[in-house]
Amino acid sequence: MTGPELIALGHAAIARAHELILLGGALGLLSIIAGLISRRVGAPMLLVFLALGMLAGEDGVLGIPYDDFTSAYLIGSVALAVILLEGGLKTPIAMLRLAFWPAAVLATIGVAVTAAILGIFVSLVDRLPLIPALLAGSAAAPTDAAAVAVLLRRAGAALPERLHALLEVESGLNDPMSVFLTILLLRLIAEPGSVGIGEAALMFLEEMVGGAVIGLAGGWVLAQLLKRLRLEGSLAPVLVLTGGLAVFGLAQLLGTSGFLATYLAAIVTGATRHRTRQEVEHFFEGMAWLAQIVLFLMLGLLVTPHDLPPYLPGAIIGAAVLIFLARPIAVFACLIPFGFTTRETAFASWVGLRGAVPIYLSIIPGLVDPNRDKRLFASIFIVVIASLLVQGWTVGLSARLLGFARRPVS
Repeated sequence: MTGPELIALGHAAIARAHELILLGGALGLLSIIAGLISRRVGAPMLLVFLALGMLAGEDGVLGIPYDDFTSAYLIGSVALAVILLEGGLKTPIAMLRLAFWPAAVLATIGVAVTAAILGIFVSLVDRLPLIPALLAGSAAAPTDAAAVAVLLRRAGAALPERLHALLEVESGLNDPMSVFLTILLLRLIAEPGSVGIGEAALMFLEEMVGGAVIGLAGGWVLAQLLKRLRLEGSLAPVLVLTGGLAVFGLAQLLGTSGFLATYLAAIVTGATRHRTRQEVEHFFEGMAWLAQIVLFLMLGLLVTPHDLPPYLPGAIIGAAVLIFLARPIAVFACLIPFGFTTRETAFASWVGLRGAVPIYLSIIPGLVDPNRDKRLFASIFIVVIASLLVQGWTVGLSARLLGFARRPVS
């Protein structure tokens, strides 16, 4: 290859890099502007970010082809870790004391019940083997209560303190159970009969106990560093961010729950008094929004809209089962023993909004063979869209109907 040809290749690579920077910045700006506009019509902002990603994707205006499940998994993992860090930093210990046990039961048993009901329905209706059907149920089971919190504030909902704490804590605790079920079922699909009940229980304990230990230890280390190091205010948030990502990566590599570890580490860090606390909180508020924008734009790019129509009927019916049957049964079964009222339980069941985690989980099987799991990814994507449309748009209405509307000050 001649010198001029090499120079031309170099210029092309540089131009491509600049195009990607421009594209990323422009999509980010559009997401923020479109999100602000969406507030006027009460549309969930996450739905707007997804839609923009789809418009920029292969079937959209810009026609950007993106089907790399490996990079999608990496981007999704980092973004979710950042979102969990922000959620944990904002979760006071008093909120954990108020709602930890009902939230923990809902985030474990409730997720399992939801996954089982949806999985059995999919198996019966679509005539799929039970294990692959349960995989679909497990991927669709986790909620995005953090997004609900934003919608509640905008809707003017005045929730009882315990109910609000339940929704906040559940959002940080329910992802690990779904990840565990997804990995367990994938192993059973790859090696039928390879995992018995005893081994599955041991795997569960290793994931949860190991994640909790690593998270609490990592949070303590981060807290000590923040207290003892004389850090500039601008550097302390970077310490928490890099430390939180290190906790996530270590927990995952050791076969435990990185999601649980990250959330608990953030709670311990957030409960620690240090002189840069305000800077850390403000930094992560912005970082969490950036993570959500990047995550949902990426997921929107990943989907190919012309692949969705064959899966629409089954996925919409599955979404209806999830919203109107599986989630309410699981929530009522888990919360009534803890003394929540019927209307509190009804509200908690209705605001089980699906978000990024179900789509993220549907990526995991595709890491091995993207074509094999196109149906799972497409179906879960449709379920999430349906949840954002139906539940996301009616959070304020459901709060008013159940008597949780904020009363005007006289």
